[in-house]
Amino acid sequence: MAIPLLALLIGVGALAIFAVFAAWRLQRTWPLSELECVGHILVDTLVLSYLLYLTGGASNPFITLMLVPIGLSAAALSTGAVLGVAVICGLAYLVLLLWSMPLPPIHTYGFTDFRLLVAGMVMNFIIMALLLGVFISRLAQALRDQQGEVQRIRERALRDEGILAIATQAASAAHEMNTPLSTMRTLLPELRREHTDDAQLNEDLELLQSQVERCRDSLREMVSFGKAQLSQSPEKVSMQRFVQDCLQRFRLLRPETDVQLTLKAPPEFILHMQPGLCHALINLLNNAADASASTGHDEVFLDARINGPWFELAVRDHGPGFADLDTLTGLGYTQKQTGLGLGLALAEATAERMDGELVAHNVDGGGEIRLRLPISVY
Repeated sequence: MAIPLLALLIGVGALAIFAVFAAWRLQRTWPLSELECVGHILVDTLVLSYLLYLTGGASNPFITLMLVPIGLSAAALSTGAVLGVAVICGLAYLVLLLWSMPLPPIHTYGFTDFRLLVAGMVMNFIIMALLLGVFISRLAQALRDQQGEVQRIRERALRDEGILAIATQAASAAHEMNTPLSTMRTLLPELRREHTDDAQLNEDLELLQSQVERCRDSLREMVSFGKAQLSQSPEKVSMQRFVQDCLQRFRLLRPETDVQLTLKAPPEFILHMQPGLCHALINLLNNAADASASTGHDEVFLDARINGPWFELAVRDHGPGFADLDTLTGLGYTQKQTGLGLGLALAEATAERMDGELVAHNVDGGGEIRLRLPISVY
């Protein structure tokens, strides 16, 4: 009686075809359900049972491979699914125990049935060790990655919840501030007319009036930003104009700060600017200006460029650097005595909303924060 090689090759070929299909399926975007995982394990178990049936059944030393599907399912699936797989493998083992094609006796080349059994057991141990070691370690790594992603999502949700609470309070404060700002806007021109002979006072009043106008503009921008967030409508603007507009608004806030600009992008490059990006850049510039001022400098650097598939905005200062890079963007974290700890958290939230990232690191003579956004966003 000979080993049915053709039937064995058919079984191995069917398993190879199914493996190719499974690899193709994993590249698809639709989610992988637990029922589908059980179906894949069922196919593997049936093919393995077919191969064992042709080669001695339960007397084949490779019969312990029936434990591999149970081990893999126990590492990744629910209790019900594991019990289902265990029942299927147990039934397959029972069938192979009762019905199978016996192996032909082998007495050539010095082999006996017992020595063949021992060799099969050794090979079986090696195969099971490799399968369990490789697949379970990969499953464990996937679970660790999943837990890490869940933790990151949880931290982002907590941060966004805090930002939302602050935004609610800010909207209420903005509504209350509108009335005193309107009063100041009315009184300041009258005060300037009444004190035309005092040049120093007029200069101070003019500065105060410009700051009041800036506050009113900020309130209007807050309302416009909220409407844009609801509509999610981007604004088309050239990269150069976007950067220059942001710098102009920043210089109204910090006229004493010298911003050294490096702009590397085609003049015709158009941004579909998402709401909040300019606010994020101004926050970064404002933090850099504070850091430089803490060491007696009034200079910050802004580098805007297209770097491969990324649109990058890098802000560098002459400050003391970042003390703790891990918690830098946490809500409430600040290195300034009068800071609120909101600027970097808001900038990071804006970057993540646009599928980008905020990267901070220390450089010689200060710190640098790089806001990177994929060009596909635009």
